[in-house]
Amino acid sequence: MAGDFAAALQQVDDAALVAVASRSQVSADEFGQRYDINSCYSGYQKLLADTAVNVVYVAAPHSLHRELCIMCLEAGKAVLCEKPFTISAAQAEEVINLAREKNLFLMEAMWTRYVPAVKKLRELLAAEAIGDVQLMVAGGAYMPDFDPEFYLFNKELGGGILLDAGVYLVAMASMIFGAPGKVLATGELGDTGVDEHDAILLSHRNGEIANLFVSHRAKHSPDMTLMGSKGKIYLHPPIFCPSKLTLSIEGEGDQTFDFTEQTSGYRYEIMEVNRCLKSGKKESVLMPLSETLEIMRTMDQVRKQIGLQYLMEL
Repeated sequence: MAGDFAAALQQVDDAALVAVASRSQVSADEFGQRYDINSCYSGYQKLLADTAVNVVYVAAPHSLHRELCIMCLEAGKAVLCEKPFTISAAQAEEVINLAREKNLFLMEAMWTRYVPAVKKLRELLAAEAIGDVQLMVAGGAYMPDFDPEFYLFNKELGGGILLDAGVYLVAMASMIFGAPGKVLATGELGDTGVDEHDAILLSHRNGEIANLFVSHRAKHSPDMTLMGSKGKIYLHPPIFCPSKLTLSIEGEGDQTFDFTEQTSGYRYEIMEVNRCLKSGKKESVLMPLSETLEIMRTMDQVRKQIGLQYLMEL
């Protein structure tokens, strides 16, 4: 993830990758060599003391997001934090409140929000292309090799399928329908105590329903179908960084919008950070902090219902 982000940042004209920090000097130097970074630090405080650094991208494991965001904000740095924003809503609220207190820019790196295909999706929905949208069905499943130390299966790192992949589905439902009024969830915990298999049903303000699933125990390319009174929109996989969508209107056939020539999805979120900073914004209208917090609250409800709790949130 950090490597892909670094490569994408080099494609943005008005951005420069000036420093990297890791827990070990060897890791920092190797990463710096790979992406031509001059300042490579062992320890995060050294990077935060670097006056050339304006914005810090946090790509550490989920369990460290709160700690590192607070560290960056306390040092006066703007922050772009990878999804999931934190482990819990309580942690998210703490970080958001600090950013507002310090009057610093903060944004969740939900790259889905910024890519051309999702921009087109928002335009179609605003134009009521499929009429009154009432149903969303979305999900994905993949089966990684089991390793209890790998972050997906490691509870101490905030592992589990919900925080890693389910967050994309919850965030998409939030973008389209707003915060849910009711959350129903079921899931299965694996041998390491993290969730491997979840189904989520969200009921929204005007009766809209989002039917979501995510799993490590099956295989299905992550996609989404939105159904309305005039037709449907199909968001082709992968839902987390789509490049194609198909509009189907009853009696009119299909129309596909193809953005496969788009560059890395990370590039668009970097451009959004730059746009916000240049205009003096402290958060993005595409991924406002209030919505990031609501998404974490929904995730908290899901975790409570499936019986998943992390030690770092106690």
